[in-house]
Amino acid sequence: MLEEKIERINELYRKSKAEGLTKEELQEQKVLRAEYIDAFKRNLRGQLNNISIQEKDGTITNLGEKFGNKKTN
Repeated sequence: MLEEKIERINELYRKSKAEGLTKEELQEQKVLRAEYIDAFKRNLRGQLNNISIQEKDGTITNLGEKFGNKKTN
């Protein structure tokens, strides 16, 4: 996510606490927050998919290959 968008999220938050937001600004804040959450989830999923563990028998299991493609409810 671009630094400008994160800064805009922070600006809207500060403005909402100080004076309130217009309907347009509330909608913009909602969209930006959703984008931020999606980017955070993608980043975390990417990091978790790159974790490998060594089993007791010495084999290496890539958790991304083992669990990464499964869908959660």
